Amino acid sequence: MKKIGIGYEDYKRFIDDDMYYVDKTMLIEDVIERGGEVTLFTRPRRFGKTLALSMLRTFFELEYDRDRNPIDKKRYFEGKRIMGAPEEIISMMGKYPVIKLSLKSAKQPSFLGAFVKLRDEIYDEILRHDYLKDSKSLSDEDKSILAELRKRTEFDKLQEKCVFDMEVARLSTAIKTLSALLKKHHNRDVIILLDEYDVPLENAYYNGFYEEMVEFIRSLFESALKTNDALQFAVVTGCLRIGKESIFTGLNHLQISSVYNNGYDEAFGFTQTETEQMLMDYGMEDRIEEAKKWYDGYLFGNTEIYNPWSITKYVSSIAVNHMKFPEPYWANTSSNQIIRDMIWQADDEMKRELDILIHGGTIEKQIHEDITYDDLHESEDNIWNFLFFTGYMKKVSERRDEQNEENIYLTMKIPNIEIRSIYTNQIRGWFDKQVKGEDRSVLYKAVLDGNTDAIETFVSGLLAKSISTFDSEESFYHGFFLSLLYGIPNYSPQSNREEGIGRPDIVLYPDRPKDPAIIFEVKVRKKFNEMEDGLDEAYNQIKDRRYEEGVLEDGYLGVKSYGICFCKKSCIVGRYERLE
Repeated sequence: MKKIGIGYEDYKRFIDDDMYYVDKTMLIEDVIERGGEVTLFTRPRRFGKTLALSMLRTFFELEYDRDRNPIDKKRYFEGKRIMGAPEEIISMMGKYPVIKLSLKSAKQPSFLGAFVKLRDEIYDEILRHDYLKDSKSLSDEDKSILAELRKRTEFDKLQEKCVFDMEVARLSTAIKTLSALLKKHHNRDVIILLDEYDVPLENAYYNGFYEEMVEFIRSLFESALKTNDALQFAVVTGCLRIGKESIFTGLNHLQISSVYNNGYDEAFGFTQTETEQMLMDYGMEDRIEEAKKWYDGYLFGNTEIYNPWSITKYVSSIAVNHMKFPEPYWANTSSNQIIRDMIWQADDEMKRELDILIHGGTIEKQIHEDITYDDLHESEDNIWNFLFFTGYMKKVSERRDEQNEENIYLTMKIPNIEIRSIYTNQIRGWFDKQVKGEDRSVLYKAVLDGNTDAIETFVSGLLAKSISTFDSEESFYHGFFLSLLYGIPNYSPQSNREEGIGRPDIVLYPDRPKDPAIIFEVKVRKKFNEMEDGLDEAYNQIKDRRYEEGVLEDGYLGVKSYGICFCKKSCIVGRYERLE
């Protein structure tokens, strides 16, 4: 079986090392025939955008070997779908100078640090075309301009504001300048490929220098993509379409393909057919339905799409160990900060909607693609739009407002089990923080005094602030209640410790021999009218499994037992007491 290229983003490596490659080469023909002068592809992270740009560069770029002979690119595309394209498209192979930049390195805590990373990326691309310094097609003045481009101001000097401002201004036109020099040398217009363009903007938003980064990226894009006479065409990728007024000012020739717009539907991510074929190629026919539940659920345009990062990780893991369970691979590739912020700042309405989504339901929201990080939290609609376009939600259906036809509403849901796990993990973290922030002295007093009403009031009040994610999970309520009991004075909580002929859920063992031990047996019911039955079950379990006898046999002078039954955001408590 072929090696699965986990983490590889260089198309040539896939071919040279004969790795498994899901053929996306028809994107080449689509970009030529249907793309604009500038085409922006927005797709969720880890959906193959970087590999796609590497494939485009491999196809179009005029490259030379060590003896300055043009490299034949056909070997990289033998047997690929693009070789069935018309001759006028195949004839474009290996004919253009290409500038390719990735902006993903700009995840830095300051504007200076982020800018330096972007500057170094541009500088390295200039050095990749270092043959220009010996070009006979460039004048002395051109070579002087090239020499200026190749200068890199020392980091220490950039601490001075005037020096830094000059460096920012110089770099904002560097791509345009390099394009002009490449066109002179090759006598051909230049193809520009810009990857992860919105990473610097997201990073800047969360680190407090959004306006400075927007201004720099806007200047860079205007010079490279709007006023560049040497441009053949450009392809830009990112997760989100940033509002035209902030980044793509004046780019009237910009064509946008997102998860919502039709077109290029199969170019990013794996289709049902591609996913099934990969699973069969690695002897995993029996896991097709499992993969669908975990990693399917996206709808790009009208095409059903799987998460490619998760599928490749899944196949790679299961092929080695067929007994292994699926995991939320995509969830672990990022901090998912937007989900955390959303949940931790949610008002009652958003919590209600999260409840619906976590339990498999749908919500309807107005859709709009022009989003800026700067106004992300100004309305809930902006947040839901962000979640949709970045892969945390999927379209189920859509409708047009009959009264206001320019308004379109999407019915959305969580795509699959993997994405649901992101929400639930963040909700669990938020809830744990809420628990830790509560003053639990009222609960402690109620437990020690045997005040079941006060226990019910405190615990139900805390649950009322939560999101109903774990309604049927006894393990959640067990862990939640156990966490509340840590810190109770003069007691040590223990979970599932053997007593009698079983293991009570929670026992509070006293530090002082005169104090009684305290047993809790936790039950969960799905309906409120079944909660009393849950208390009876708890009491019978305590009695039948002789938990109290076991505690007393350990030498404790007394024991109190509580049954506690949860249902959604409520609980009821019963008390049973026995002395030596």
